[in-house]
Amino acid sequence: MLVVVGCACGNDSGSGPPAQPCLAGSATLETGSSVLELHGSPTRAGAYVEPAFSQAAAAGVCLETDFTATYSGSAFAQPLFYDAGDAGGAGDLVIAASEDNVVTAFDLAGTTKWQVTLGTPQPMPNPAEGANCGDIDPLGITGTPVIDPTTRTLYLDAMISDGGAHHRVFALSLADGSTLPGWPVDVGTAVTSPIPFLPAPQNQRGGLTLHDGHVYVPYGGHAGDCGDYHGWIVAIPEADPQHPTAFATAAGQAGAWMPGGVTSDGSNVFAVFGNGTPTDTWAQADMVARFGSGAAFSGSASDFWVPENWMTLDSEDVDLTGPAMPLDLPGSTPEHLLVSFGKDGFIYMTDRDDLGGIGAPVATLGVSLSAIINTPTLYTTAQGTYLALRGTGNACSDGADDHDLIGVKITPGSPPSMSFAWCAGTGKVGSPIETTVDGTNQAIVWAVGAEDDERLHGYDGDTGAVVFAGGGAGDAMTSTSRFITPMVAKGRIYVAGDGRLYAFTVP
Repeated sequence: MLVVVGCACGNDSGSGPPAQPCLAGSATLETGSSVLELHGSPTRAGAYVEPAFSQAAAAGVCLETDFTATYSGSAFAQPLFYDAGDAGGAGDLVIAASEDNVVTAFDLAGTTKWQVTLGTPQPMPNPAEGANCGDIDPLGITGTPVIDPTTRTLYLDAMISDGGAHHRVFALSLADGSTLPGWPVDVGTAVTSPIPFLPAPQNQRGGLTLHDGHVYVPYGGHAGDCGDYHGWIVAIPEADPQHPTAFATAAGQAGAWMPGGVTSDGSNVFAVFGNGTPTDTWAQADMVARFGSGAAFSGSASDFWVPENWMTLDSEDVDLTGPAMPLDLPGSTPEHLLVSFGKDGFIYMTDRDDLGGIGAPVATLGVSLSAIINTPTLYTTAQGTYLALRGTGNACSDGADDHDLIGVKITPGSPPSMSFAWCAGTGKVGSPIETTVDGTNQAIVWAVGAEDDERLHGYDGDTGAVVFAGGGAGDAMTSTSRFITPMVAKGRIYVAGDGRLYAFTVP
C-alpha cells in the first residue's frame, strides 16, 4: 500500500493492484509496477494500467506538496520507477536524470536515497569541435535511460566535457548509483566503423532500450543541424561493454534524433532516421529500419521502408520521425504493423513483417500542419485502437488553433485505416501517455502543458472530453520541456521538471 503524503487536496488513498504498461493491440497485460524505460515499454506505447485513475477519481488529481524531490539541472528524460517487490515499497526507487549529468534515486516520500554526478556537462554551442548550434545548454543526459531489472542496472548516455566532448554510456548500480566495472563506454573511441563517430556534433535525445543482451543507444544531431553528424544506432553488449557494434547512415545528417528513440517488438529493434544531406541516389535517409542483434542491418527491402518522396523530404529538411511503434492489430491485413510519423504532419503505417523498401506505406493520414516530433501514445479501449499525439494546425472540426492534442482511431481492415477521432488541449503539450483501470476501460490521455501553462491535463481517451482541467493554484509546475512525458507507477503520475520531480495523486 502506497501512503500519500502532503497532497494539496487532502489525498490519503492507496494504490490498487500493480500497474504496468501494456502493448496496444495485445490481449495480455504485463504484471509488476516497474517503469523501466521511455513510455514504460520497448514499444513506446505509453499505455498504463492503474486502477486508481478512474475518470471520476481523476477529476480531483492534485500535486503532492510534501513530495519535494529536487536535483540540479533541467530535465528532458522521463523519470523511471523500480519496484523492489518488498513489503510497503520500502526499496522502491523513482529515478530522475538531468542535463547537469546528475542522476538521483528517490524513495516514495521524495527523500534522496543516492545521487551521483557523472561529469561536467558540455557547454553548447561548441564551435571549436564542429557543433556551432544546439538548444540545450549545458548538454548532459537527454535521452531517457533504461533499467535492466534482472541485474538491477541503470544504463544511460551522458555528454561530458573532459578535454573535449565525449558521449559516455554508463551502467549504474541501482543499489547506490556506483558505476559498474567495465563502464562507462566512450562511444567516440569504442565504436569502430568506416564512418567516424564524432562526439561533439552528435546528440543523444532518443530513449534507450534493451534487447538480446545489448543496450541500444540512438544518436542524431543538435537543433540547427550543424557539423558532421550521422544517424547512429550503437549496440553495447551488457556482458562485454568495451566491444560495441553500430550502424551509421551513409548519408550525412539523417539523425535518429527523436525522443522516442529505438523500439522493439521483442524479436527485433526498430529505428527511424530523418532527412539527410540531399543526394541524387538514396543513402539511408528518411528511413524506418529493422535491426538484428548488435544493430545488424541487412539492407534488404524487407528490413526498411522509405517514402517515395524521400528526395523532396531531404531537399526541404522535412524529417521522417519516430518512434517506430509496433502494433498488433487482429483482424487486419497485415496484422503486424509499425506506426511512424513525419515533420510533414503525416502518420504512416507499414507492414512490420515486410517493410517493403522505397514505396507507398500500408496506410497514411495527414493530421497536422506542423511537425510531429513528440512521442505519441498508442492504446486500445473497448471502442477501438487509438493514437494520441501532439500536432498543431490540425483539421479539428471546430477550427480551433489551440487544440494541440489529436486523437486518431486505427480501424482493422485490408488494409487498415486511420481517421480523426477527437481534438483537445488548451495550447502546447508535451508527449502524452494513457491510463485505463483494467487495460481497456475508462481511458484517460494525460499530457503536460509543457512550455505553456505547466499543468497536468487529462482527456477521455475515446472522445477527448476534459477529465482533469489542470487543478488549482497549487497544482502548477515550473519549467517543463516540450518533449517531457509523464510516467505512472503505484497510484501516482510523475513528471520531471527543471530541478524537481513532481508527483500527482487522486483524492
